[in-house]
Amino acid sequence: MAVRVGMIVPMVFSGSDARLIGLAGAVTVAAAVTNYAEVGGTVVPFIVSGAALALLAALVGRSVEQVAERLGAGATGVVQSSLGNLPELFVVLFALKSGLYQVATATIVGSILANVLLVLGLAFIAGGVRHGVQRFDTAAARRLSLMLTLSVAALVVPALTALLHTPAAGHERALSIVVSVLLLGLFALSLPAALKRQEAPAPTAGQSGSSGQADTADQPETEEPQVKWPLWLAATMLAVTGVAAAFVSDWFVAALTPAMDSLHISQAFAGLVIVAIAGNAVENVVGIHLAYRNQADHALSIILQSPIQIAMMVAPALVLLSPLVGASFTLVLPPLLLVVLLLAVVVTIVVVLDGDSNWLEGAALVTLYAMIATAFWWG
Repeated sequence: MAVRVGMIVPMVFSGSDARLIGLAGAVTVAAAVTNYAEVGGTVVPFIVSGAALALLAALVGRSVEQVAERLGAGATGVVQSSLGNLPELFVVLFALKSGLYQVATATIVGSILANVLLVLGLAFIAGGVRHGVQRFDTAAARRLSLMLTLSVAALVVPALTALLHTPAAGHERALSIVVSVLLLGLFALSLPAALKRQEAPAPTAGQSGSSGQADTADQPETEEPQVKWPLWLAATMLAVTGVAAAFVSDWFVAALTPAMDSLHISQAFAGLVIVAIAGNAVENVVGIHLAYRNQADHALSIILQSPIQIAMMVAPALVLLSPLVGASFTLVLPPLLLVVLLLAVVVTIVVVLDGDSNWLEGAALVTLYAMIATAFWWG
């Protein structure tokens, strides 16, 4: 029996999957020890919990990918973008429960900024340095830009009503609920088009034949082949990693305030940079890797779908779910967060609408992200 189990395990998990699962399990146990045993002072529990959250976010993404593959190519992207943000949703809910409203608001904006500036910029750098100018489908770029603009514009409306002292000022909670319901409805309406659109993706520039042939050509000879998990195992891993992410999110938020006090970090910077990166950065490495392999269309879709889903799903869900944790979350953003969000979206759209990218454009996006992050260091 032992021999049979030993023969099955390598067939179920690839080497990279096994390493990721083992590392995530070890770091999660370490996070539990530092949290419950209160060892390591004020900074170590925060660092270990953040690392565990990032690894679990990567496992959630891997599990979602395995489950979504059974639903077809079109559904894969939708399911990944919808469930892949679970760790971040948990973090913000626990932050609201702890009264860290600045962290919660900054995390939503920071997650969008990290994707459209930092991750997209690093992808352009990685692809541009290796392949020079990369080209992607301009129709897809326009479609993603439109959805990004609409979703972010919806987040701007409640803030403007308060800043401009309109008659709607003072009714931010009711307005946020209405906007949230409309955004979720728009997301539901976009699903059929998204599924149909992704069923037969057009090959990227420079590819010949089927996408599978292009993938083989771009794939390094030493790259490890992916192993398809059984459906029961993929569903079980998704459930286990989702529950573990909820626990680690609680520990991470509990360790956040002592760490901020010890390191003299403001709530705004912690939410905008640290929490946002810990929640989804590891998962978004996939987009950078695809750009490095010259799959610019796929990379752009994955990277820009994430901020769209954050604006259309995560933020509205937080508005509707916040009363469950004794909080009242609204979509009213502080003025500086509002301005940098609009700037980032405008710059990103200008960069992607021409249908090509290079390393210099990527460096410009990363530089803008660094400037914005620095502006929030003091609060």
